Amino acid sequence: MGEGPAGPPLGNLTAYGGFAPHGFGPVLTATVGVVFAFGGTEIVAVAAAECPDPGRAVARATRQIVWRILVFFLGSVLLVLAIVPWPEITGGESPYVTALTRIGVPFAGTAMSMVILTALLSVLGSTLYASSRMLATLAGHGDAPRWAAAPRRAVLLGTVAGCGAVAAQAVSPGRAFPFLLNSTGAVLIIMYLGIAVSQFVLRIRTERTAPEGPAFRMWGFPYLTLLVIAVFSAILCSMLFTAQTRPQLLMSLGSLAVVLVACVLTKGRRRSAELRFVNTVR
Repeated sequence: MGEGPAGPPLGNLTAYGGFAPHGFGPVLTATVGVVFAFGGTEIVAVAAAECPDPGRAVARATRQIVWRILVFFLGSVLLVLAIVPWPEITGGESPYVTALTRIGVPFAGTAMSMVILTALLSVLGSTLYASSRMLATLAGHGDAPRWAAAPRRAVLLGTVAGCGAVAAQAVSPGRAFPFLLNSTGAVLIIMYLGIAVSQFVLRIRTERTAPEGPAFRMWGFPYLTLLVIAVFSAILCSMLFTAQTRPQLLMSLGSLAVVLVACVLTKGRRRSAELRFVNTVR
């Protein structure tokens, strides 16, 4: 059981160099891991297709996600940094365990292990749902192998991919997880960048063609969208100039190039594949 802080804990937020004491380069690098942790929030758009009113369901779920990130993530990180000075946070122990132990909470490590296990099981279920649904939909549109249009096969392929990641971690425990973290973070940033560009183009086009404008308004448009595009582009550039993340970024860009080439080559067969997909689902 640890002892409580000797002085006002809020002083830790301005001490030891203040905000970003080593500059914004490490902030951009750490953002890759943060994006990896937030990966999956886009599942609300996938799951909304099951709702009677997808548009309102996405808007409501998005607002809830924003508030939960502000309260549970940023709020908890703020509390951890207020309790534990950041130079004392090491990679060998969870910062939350360190903070709970510092304020005298018993069995902090066991409690956090249970929380992490529960969160992992939740992520596993949602990821398997989203990956299998997306794979079946892509196959239905001709953007994936035709045999994957069957939901059972899509779920099976997602399960095999998950088992492969577990096997890679068992074979190379010191390299597999950092590689997956950085590469997945890069893929997510590229995906979010594409979503931001698509949203910008579609809203501009909708405002020009539809007199009533988009069904859902966005505050700060288009400046907020342009800011997001600029930030994501800066993160990708920082990965290119960082030795630890450069290989993952280059491989992610290579994968993106393969997907774009395959998209162009299969464009002519998509219409017939969509018809076959409808018949398969029925």
